[in-house]
Amino acid sequence: MESKKTSATPEAKRPKPSAPGRAVSQDIIARGIKELNPAYFALVMSTGIVSIAAHYQGFENIALTLLGINAVAYMILWAMYIARIVWFTQRFREDFRDHMLGMGFFTAVAASGVLGSQTLLLTGRFPVAAVLWCVTVALWLCLIYGLFTGLITKEEKPSIAQGINGGWLLAIVATQAVTVLSTALAPFFQLYREPVLFLAFITWLFGGMLYIWVIALIFYRYLFFHFSPQDLTPPYWINMGAVAITTLGGTGLIANASASPFMLELTPFLKGLTLFFWATATWWIPMLIILGVWRHGFRRFPLRYSPLFWGAVFPLGMYTACTHRLAEVTQAPMIAVIPKGFVYVAMTAWLATFFGMVHGIVAGLYKTK
Repeated sequence: MESKKTSATPEAKRPKPSAPGRAVSQDIIARGIKELNPAYFALVMSTGIVSIAAHYQGFENIALTLLGINAVAYMILWAMYIARIVWFTQRFREDFRDHMLGMGFFTAVAASGVLGSQTLLLTGRFPVAAVLWCVTVALWLCLIYGLFTGLITKEEKPSIAQGINGGWLLAIVATQAVTVLSTALAPFFQLYREPVLFLAFITWLFGGMLYIWVIALIFYRYLFFHFSPQDLTPPYWINMGAVAITTLGGTGLIANASASPFMLELTPFLKGLTLFFWATATWWIPMLIILGVWRHGFRRFPLRYSPLFWGAVFPLGMYTACTHRLAEVTQAPMIAVIPKGFVYVAMTAWLATFFGMVHGIVAGLYKTK
């Protein structure tokens, strides 16, 4: 009897030490899902466009590695977002109708579109890209009307100083992600090429108009309200990224113009407006660098990882990709040199932000323990 008790004791005690460990792990996962930033799909946006930029500059191995990382990140984030909707429905609803957080949901649209473009460009897998195109268009329609309706009909609204930031431009990024993927897929649709190109054209125009509306409010907030280092969050880089992806959408329309009589007649208009958007994106870069130096250099604001930093990586990769494509379709060799150097800036920013994310996750786990 004693030997049985002795042998049974270790077995009985084994689950007990692991039970708190499981509870802690579950608590970490639950808290991570509950507090998941709505804009975290910017990770996929950034990784996808840096991969495309690397591909354009001949870094094929880097481009394919980033594609693998992106596919995994996309699936993990969808699992987390769905779990958040199911388990923390009220928190999800609050974020959806929040002026500062709600626009972050547009990253899911842009991420789907960028991943579709990345997949098609690097692997040629049209079925996968077509599915992602359907997801992109469906999500865009739901969010562009759902989010804006929710904010318009909201009872209590913040002032412009408290309710708007660069994250609002994610609505434009999402809209132009529809344009970019549509122009990439149009040649594969054959009989439906013309309607797909027309969809790309109208979303491109609407995205450009939406940029003018939103950037006017942001610029007004910049100039006529108190501006502290805390206000200059990384999503302000989307001031540039939104017009950079609009430029990329324009290059796709120009590249497809010869296949459409309607688009062919508009080629001069497409080229002129696309160059207009590229010039606007270019103007923003020195301005944002100056403001960044003011924030971290003069005002000593700490440089710590935040999911919002992916919103700063994306514009760097997008500017590289759009400038490369613009040089191709407009035959403007004087700008072709820019992406050759800018791609290193984009890849370095991605690497630094990725390591910051990993360090933050690991540090959070140790802190919990």
